[in-house]
This record gives sequence, C-alpha cells and structure tokens, in this order.
Amino acid sequence: MESGRELRTLSGHTDDVYGVALSGDGRIAVSASWDKTLKVWEVESGRELHTLSGHTNAVYGVALSRDGRIAISASWDKTLKVWEVESGRELRTLSGHTDDVYGVALSGDGRIAVSASKDNTLKVWEVESGECQVTFSCDGAALCCTFFHPVKQIIAGDAGGHLHFLRLEEPNPKS
Repeated sequence: MESGRELRTLSGHTDDVYGVALSGDGRIAVSASWDKTLKVWEVESGRELHTLSGHTNAVYGVALSRDGRIAISASWDKTLKVWEVESGRELRTLSGHTDDVYGVALSGDGRIAVSASKDNTLKVWEVESGECQVTFSCDGAALCCTFFHPVKQIIAGDAGGHLHFLRLEEPNPKS
C-alpha cells in the first residue's frame, strides 16, 4: 500500500471481471466474470486453483465465507449458485429471481445470503437449505447489497438512487 506498486496480475478469464471476493485470512480470492465462470485463486502465489462453471450467462457478483470454504455467485441467468471452494463443486442453485442477479452478500456466520436483482427485489436465503426466507421490494433494480455487522442489517442500493436499510429479525416462537 505504501509504495502503490502492483504485486501481481492474475490472468485466466476470457472476458470482463465484474466481481471479486477475498477470504477472511486473505489467502483465497474468487473472481466472477462475463465469461460465465468464477475462478478460485491462491493470492500469495497467484495460482489458479479452480474454474467454477455452471452458470449460463455472465457472473456479476460473488461472496465468499470468512473461512473461504463457501462461495456464492450471482448471475444474469437469474440464479445464484453455492460452491464448495476447496473442491470446486457446485452444491446447489438458488432460484427465485425473475431477472438478472447483480449482487450477493453473505452474513458474518455464512448462514444467510442476500441477493440483489434487476427484478426490483432483494431476496434473503438460508444457505444450507437454499430456501428463500423473505423478499424485499425496491424502487428500481436492486444493484448491490451487503450485510452490516454486528446486527443483522442489510444495506442495498437500487437503480433509483436509493439506499435501503433493512433489519432481519428472528421469527417469533409459537406459543
């Protein structure tokens, strides 16, 4: 940072790169590309570990769990995919959006994901089951999202120039 010198360039995608995520320890990076793939990189060496294939359109966003074990990708094929990073294996597809998915974020504990879509919605997913827990409507296409820690809040930006601050609450136990 002090010198502003580039340390390395990681090459391997065949088209534009639109997203990147880094593991909590900084050892693993995952990149998302218009070439419909994700690539898993060892940061220190710059070595490509895996190419994750399965989307049928551009991959626009990616989130990585803090421990670097799970990645979730957001695609213009209207889906998200959950990946096991070490093996490069696709674990499940999250379906429910009706238009391009632009962004995805993971909660600090990696159990909950949020996705932002051109269909004007944010969806909250339970990662293990792949079930959509709740859908929020936005004023325009939802373009980006993140979790605000330590409380379970989501911040999202939409094409109307708005930021949405949302709080996830635990369901009330039945009496």
